[in-house]
Amino acid sequence: MHPSTKRKIQLLSRLPNLKRYYLAPIGQAPLPLNVTVSLLYSCNSRCQTCNVYEKRVKNFTVEEYRRTFTSLGEAPYWFTMSGGEPFLRKDIVDICRAAYEICKPGIINIPTNGSLYNVIPERVESIVKSAPDTEIIINLSLDEVGTRHDEIRGFPGNWERALKTYEGLKQLHKYPNFTLGIHTVISAFNVDRFKEIYRELIRMEPDSYITEIAEQRVELGTMGLPITPDNEKYFEAIDFLKSEMQNTKVTGIARVARAFRLEYYDLVKRYLQQNEQVIPCYAGVVSCQISPDGDVWPCCIRADSMGNLRENDYDFHKIWNSEAAKRIRKSIRNKECACPLANASYTNLLVNPLSLAKIAMQF
Repeated sequence: MHPSTKRKIQLLSRLPNLKRYYLAPIGQAPLPLNVTVSLLYSCNSRCQTCNVYEKRVKNFTVEEYRRTFTSLGEAPYWFTMSGGEPFLRKDIVDICRAAYEICKPGIINIPTNGSLYNVIPERVESIVKSAPDTEIIINLSLDEVGTRHDEIRGFPGNWERALKTYEGLKQLHKYPNFTLGIHTVISAFNVDRFKEIYRELIRMEPDSYITEIAEQRVELGTMGLPITPDNEKYFEAIDFLKSEMQNTKVTGIARVARAFRLEYYDLVKRYLQQNEQVIPCYAGVVSCQISPDGDVWPCCIRADSMGNLRENDYDFHKIWNSEAAKRIRKSIRNKECACPLANASYTNLLVNPLSLAKIAMQF
């Protein structure tokens, strides 16, 4: 059996136990499937939708990540290596190699602003080659076209740099475990032009095209900022995107991914209308985030710490079963928060039977 097939079977076999623990949190908490690792807060962009670059902490070293990954074992199926700008870390290849060797994930996903065109393709190729049984997904963040993109990103010349990075990354399609996507944050600054933006970006023929709504996040330092688009304008934009997706022929795993995204976009619309959890949120059970200095959060929206890995000898189990973790899970289960965070939402859909049924029908 191919290692990737084995990992998928293991993933599906763990869902009932994760669901059980969410409903009746008795005993030791099962480890999460979906782990976002914030590698650093540093960023060379000054985006209108993000102030994460203002934070200063002592980043984890490769050895600290190795100890953390060893504690997690083979539980995580999906890693997201985020930032800041992840490729500002010269040791990103070593971190991803450690995650692969120790945890054997099915997916490692890395978003990037694409500005470091002289180093990103080379580093990505090293990651792809060092993790042959893991799907490596690089999502290039493009929020507009041309100088309009540079204005939103607060980085003159970012568009041209990103295009050079994109051309370099396209050469890596010779590797079967490589996927190149484009990611757009729909915000108050680009929602009016979304149709034009989409038509221009899709001409680049990415392997995938995904969007996320700009939202206020503790991690990004955007609480209270008017970055979220008007509901009606967002609905118009996302309905257009859904129509385009449904009219595009895809096969194989791309059909599954499309079905999940269509359901996620409906989820965001319902959240914006109701401003409450539309389906149960399993953040802190199925998914979590690790800050650059070792705090374990249920998600980056709340960014409330279950404990710090440095302060607990890199023992993820201990933090995952701490009293703080139990309090946070209870708060989430009691629907004291709600958000459309994409990363957590995809695993929420995976664990929710009604959502899975709708996704199956779409497929």
